[in-house]
Order: sequence, then structure tokens, then C-alpha cells
Amino acid sequence: MRFEDNQVFKVKAVADLLNISKATIYRAIESGKLDALKLGTGKGTLRIEGSALNIYLEQCGQAAYEAFVTGTESAAADDRDETAGEVA
Repeated sequence: MRFEDNQVFKVKAVADLLNISKATIYRAIESGKLDALKLGTGKGTLRIEGSALNIYLEQCGQAAYEAFVTGTESAAADDRDETAGEVA
């Protein structure tokens, strides 16, 4: 999956596109793994650029490769409940 670099997405749209929870997206942003733009004052609103999503997905793919291909983790363990096993 590849996103248009200059397109901007809402957190909910990204979560829907990746079939994960909004909480997973927020955790990725808070941990610094996913860059986001804060627009407005106060609480504001977050938007995610396509270029940031492409970088994030590449990093997730690399982490999965290291864990499941070169590491000792099993991809079959991914059958657990979606919300309990999400990793950002």
C-alpha cells in the first residue's frame, strides 16, 4: 500500500484504511513512530501526511521482517483479538 505523498489524512481515515483502531494510530504518533501535523490552537486537530504514512509502513514492514523472518516470533500468533494484540 502506498499513499500519495502530498495528501493529508484524518486519524480515523488512516485507521480505517489500515484496518486498525484509532488508538493504535494515536499511540504511534505519541511514541514518535508516526509524524503528524497539529492544526489549530488548544487541543487542535491532527492530520497525517501521506509521506509520513509511507515511512511508517516501511518501518512496520521492516519490524515484521525482523520479527517473523529473521527472528523467533510466529506470524500465526496474529490470530488473537485485534484490539488486544495491536502494536504501534
